[in-house]
Amino acid sequence: MGVQQTQAAVSMAKAGDDISPHQVISLLLEGALERIHQAKRSLENSDQENFDLLVLKTIGILNGLRASLNFEQGGEIATNLDALYDYVAAQLQTAPDEDKLVEASALLSQVKSGWDGIAPSAN
Repeated sequence: MGVQQTQAAVSMAKAGDDISPHQVISLLLEGALERIHQAKRSLENSDQENFDLLVLKTIGILNGLRASLNFEQGGEIATNLDALYDYVAAQLQTAPDEDKLVEASALLSQVKSGWDGIAPSAN
């Protein structure tokens, strides 16, 4: 089957230099959610090879999100997000489990919803 590029990655590439840091984080979250969805499909299809690759790609995105955190400005929120991203990555690294994929998706969906809700207005 092969792993295809996410829509988030396509959007980021199209935007080029015209993308704000806020939009980058939103697209990274979207990409992680896409990868989790793809991993779930791979698990349903008993495609262990692609499942493993998709989990690694998701963890890579989570590590990128963790690296983007500003603990000085973000304080407790940044610390909590760091712990959440670490938790989700750890959950994904365990044995293939659909419930863990569902939990990871739900947690990241909440973060993305909150992040998108604080988008700076385009003035």
